[in-house]
Amino acid sequence: MKNIAIFASGNGSNFEAVALACKNGEINARAVLLICDKPDAVVIKRAKNLNIPVFVCSPAAFPTRAAHEGHILDALDDTGIDFIVLAGYMRIIGKPILDEYEGRIVNIHPSLLPAFPGLDAIKKAFESGVSQTGVTVHYVDAGVDTGPIIAQKPVDILPGDTLENLEARVHETEHRLYVSVLREIFAL
Repeated sequence: MKNIAIFASGNGSNFEAVALACKNGEINARAVLLICDKPDAVVIKRAKNLNIPVFVCSPAAFPTRAAHEGHILDALDDTGIDFIVLAGYMRIIGKPILDEYEGRIVNIHPSLLPAFPGLDAIKKAFESGVSQTGVTVHYVDAGVDTGPIIAQKPVDILPGDTLENLEARVHETEHRLYVSVLREIFAL
C-alpha cells in the first residue's frame, strides 16, 4: 500500500474527501501527511481531526524556492512518501519536487482544462458566459495546469446560477472525481 502526502493551502474539502476515502478503504493508499504552506489554513484542523500529521512549511521562511522545496522533500523522505496528491495547493511545484516525484504527482483543477488554467478558474468560467465548466484531474508537470489529463467531468452552468452555487457543485464534483481517479491509480 502506497503512502501519500496531500498538499493543501486552504479550506481542505478535497483533502478531507481523499483522506477519508483512504481511511475507509475506498482508496488503496494511506494518507500519512498533510503538507501546508499556510500556518492558519482550515485544512490543518481537518487533518488534526483525522489524526493525520501536519507539516507546515511557509515559503517566507526560506531564502529561495529551492530551499523551501528542499525542506518539503526532507519531510517527504522522512515519512516514506510514495505519491503526492495536490488538493487545493496554491503554489506551483518546482523542479526539486518534480524531479524526485516525476509521474507521481496529481492535481485537481476546477475547470475543463485547457480552459481556465491557474487561479480563480470557477469565477473565470462563470464570468465568461460559457454554458459548461467542470473538473480535471491531471498529472503535474513544470507548467501551470498543463500536465497529462487523467479524467474530466463537466459541470453545467445553469440559468440563474450564482457563483456560490456553481462553486458548490464544482466542489462536489471534485470530491467524487478525485476519489474515483485515485481509486484507479492505486488499484494498479
